Amino acid sequence: MVMTTGGCTVPAFAPKGAGDPATSSDGVPAAASTLGAPAQWSPCSGVPEKLVGRGAAGMSYDCATVAVPRDWSRPKNGQTYDISMIRVHSKSQRNRIGSLLLNPGGPGGSGIDLAVYLSFGQSLGGLPKEITDRFDLVGFDPRGVGRSSPLKCISDSDQDASFAADPDPVSQAEFDEVVALNKRIADGCGQKYGDQLPNFSTEQAAHDMDALRIAVGDSKLSYLGFSYGTLLGATYAQLFPQNIRALVLDGAVDPTESYVQGSESQAKGFERAFGNFTTWCKANAGKCPVSADPRKAVTDALAKAESSPVKYRDGREATSGWVFVGLISSLYTESGWSSLAQAIADLADGDAKGILDLADQYAERERDGSYSNLFDANLAVNCADTDGAPTVAEVRKLQSEWRKKYPVFGAPLALGMLPCTYWPGKRDPFPAGKANGAPPIVVVGTTGDPATPYENTADLASMLGSGHVLTWEGEGHTAYPSTDCIVSAVDGYLIDLTVPKAGLRCPIK
Repeated sequence: MVMTTGGCTVPAFAPKGAGDPATSSDGVPAAASTLGAPAQWSPCSGVPEKLVGRGAAGMSYDCATVAVPRDWSRPKNGQTYDISMIRVHSKSQRNRIGSLLLNPGGPGGSGIDLAVYLSFGQSLGGLPKEITDRFDLVGFDPRGVGRSSPLKCISDSDQDASFAADPDPVSQAEFDEVVALNKRIADGCGQKYGDQLPNFSTEQAAHDMDALRIAVGDSKLSYLGFSYGTLLGATYAQLFPQNIRALVLDGAVDPTESYVQGSESQAKGFERAFGNFTTWCKANAGKCPVSADPRKAVTDALAKAESSPVKYRDGREATSGWVFVGLISSLYTESGWSSLAQAIADLADGDAKGILDLADQYAERERDGSYSNLFDANLAVNCADTDGAPTVAEVRKLQSEWRKKYPVFGAPLALGMLPCTYWPGKRDPFPAGKANGAPPIVVVGTTGDPATPYENTADLASMLGSGHVLTWEGEGHTAYPSTDCIVSAVDGYLIDLTVPKAGLRCPIK
């Protein structure tokens, strides 16, 4: 996950179209089965058709919805949310182990979309056949996300203003404008959802996961969580250690870090990834049109966009905020580096399309200016989880301090904490302790991960007590299924419960 000027995070995979409520138009049933009852599956080929134009060959798609208590501390008060999920089944499946529950991260990412994307096979970036031949893939949208009683409280115009804002406002007047915007957003969410806001916490969602385990008929949970999904999985492990079969947590969040510590870790991680990009760029001049001095090209683009932003043909301006969002977006994968280099070169020539395309992919902004509810849900979950948000004065101080330590990303990541400063809801922090009684849990880390820095990997494994570290010496956010070494280790664990060899480090290729 990563925080930006709006204080929000994104999933390990950035699916599009995750903001649609559960309707028959994309095949997700609107009627929910009751808690504790088996899921009532119905065919929903419309979901992959809407997302990517078709379903994967040899796969069937079924959807179901489960009603869960809004507040698990009061499960019998009659108030519920509907949790939507999809089941992808391979027609060549043999010796079925059970379901593999999936979460892409965020918070706010759609597990339904992720399951569809991962169903297309390893050659297209999906899961290996060895996994789909043994498991049904079950993706779910957590409460408040996508098709699961979606939370929506930020207007499109405020989303635009948040992303477009100066990522490092130096003058007090500019800073005050950003503060006022964040307060307006927080107040609007409070006015709409009021005392429901604590219900969107990670701990509540982890209880939902156990309800889904029962609904799909598994006595033990097998789970693959990316990015924020590692925090969700770790929370589940502490609440239900006896119900775990296998957990793979890829791109670790460290639950023991404070809100401020986590934000600084991300600033450090993105600064390191940016340095890796500049090193690559200088060594690959043929793929990088700004190879002469890539760092200067990017920082110059940000500076120029503050005073004279390039205007796109639709009238939209590539402000410094949008340039920064495009930069963040491109650092999630090494494959995005060439797109960033070209976008920065084009911007210098007066063409904003490339950088705005990168930014819109991150923000889940459609061409008509509308947004999914990714960042609405992201904000609600992050702030419900956070009981240590800094004051405005503390944010201002950190902005200055972190600018010196992390020149490109420090100040924006400090400002990213502002929304939770004003968040009106009560807080429901997630637990941060041992998963006593849990079986071995595999925690995967990538040495060049910008959003969930590699240092988190061992910290999460140690906190859980039964965690085992698997390292990928690569770039980008999350590792599985990037290389044969990672695939072999993770598949062996998911299928046979064979824990990767202690200290295993997989090379970049």
